[in-house]
Parts: sequence; structure tokens; C-alpha cells
Amino acid sequence: MMAQTLVIGDIHGGLKALQQVYTLAGAHKADRLVFLGDYVDGWSESAQTVEYLIRLSRAQRCIFLKGNHDEWCEAWLRTGDFDIQWLLHGGHATFKSYDGAGDNLKKSHLRFFKEMHGYFIDEQNRLFIHAGFTSNDGPQHEADVSSFSWDRTLWETALATDVRIPRDSLLFPKRLKLFEEIFLGHTPTLNFHSQIPMHAQNVWNIDTGAAFTGRLTIMDADTKKFWQSDPVHNLYPGEPGRNRAW
Repeated sequence: MMAQTLVIGDIHGGLKALQQVYTLAGAHKADRLVFLGDYVDGWSESAQTVEYLIRLSRAQRCIFLKGNHDEWCEAWLRTGDFDIQWLLHGGHATFKSYDGAGDNLKKSHLRFFKEMHGYFIDEQNRLFIHAGFTSNDGPQHEADVSSFSWDRTLWETALATDVRIPRDSLLFPKRLKLFEEIFLGHTPTLNFHSQIPMHAQNVWNIDTGAAFTGRLTIMDADTKKFWQSDPVHNLYPGEPGRNRAW
């Protein structure tokens, strides 16, 4: 069986959904797993999700990209202080998931966050990134690396570009020309009334709203076949996720 490159969207503490899609995809040890970030904040198993991913990375090749929610959690683990905006956007559930966690576990998770990548470019010149970048010369030349976890303009540019404009046109966005394909998360497809991955130009958005009322998605980067969990809120009955503030 040929090894796959499997791309996993924003998990947001939904460990049950992650385990479900991993099984549905038939992932095996030879596969490369690229996680697009936002492992925490939303459902009740953020700490457990991080621990699961650490253990998974010991068994097979995993690439972990850092999302904006991961930055918030990392800052809290490092300093003990938290941004109120973090709590309001799912961080309260993450905070609670660490109840009773010892210092060694927290230090292990802090290392996990610190070792994440801002982006990944594979041997086929495909870019994997949580959010985006703004430099016309590519993420390698980004002046503000926070764009990797916060930018929305890359996805918005892909959506707004007229499909009739050929790729070799001067009007085609230079950022999109830099890569064969781009895979990202960060902006839920639910915002565009879609519960499945969206494709605009050469960009794929894999964040299918697992933090809210959507599902977690895993996609084969080569074939574009994808698998989805149950609606994550059904896996965590009685929990709000990020559907309302705590």
C-alpha cells in the first residue's frame, strides 16, 4: 500500500472526532499526517488531545502546524497567565481539561507547542499552513510570522479571484502562484454554508467547523478523498464547544 499524506483540520479539543476520522481513513504507520493546527479550545478534551498527538508522533511521521489557539494555550502553559480573549474563545474548556495535571505533563505539552512548525512545504511544492501568509515572496519571507496562525487574506483572495482568470495571467494572485496547492484551516467552512472542505483556485480549506456544529475532516492530499467524523457536538452531548461563551 502506498503511503498517503493525510491532512487533518482544526480539532479544537475533539479527541473523539480525531480518533474517529483516523480510523475511517484507514491510516497506517507509513502515512504522513499533517495537522493544520488548533488542537485545543472548544470541547472538553484539549489536554487529552495533545497527549494523544504526542503519543501518535512516536509511532508515525506527524507534522504539527501551530494555530492561533495553540499560541494562546502555549502562552498560558509558559507563564501561567492568560488572555481573557482566550477564555472567551474556547480556552475555558482547555483550562478545565488540565485540572489535576502535574507539572511534568504541562512541561511536556509546552515542549509540544514550542516545537510546532509555522508551515510545511512538501516535495511536491504543496504548502500546508494553519491560516496564511501575506508576502508575495512566500512564507519564507514573511515579515510578521503571526500571519501563519492568524491571516485570513490568503483564503479570502482565493475565494475572490475570478475562476476565469488563468493562472499565467498577470491578474492571478502572485501568492497563489507560488505553490502547486495550498492546504489551510482557521476559517470554518460553516461561514460559507459548507460542511465539507472547500476548494477555491489551488487552495483547500479543511476547517469544517469541528469547534462549532460541524465535523472534523481528514483528507488525502493526493486524491482529495476525505473522511469526516460525526458532528462533533453529538460526540460531546451537553457541551457548548465554541457555540457560545462560557
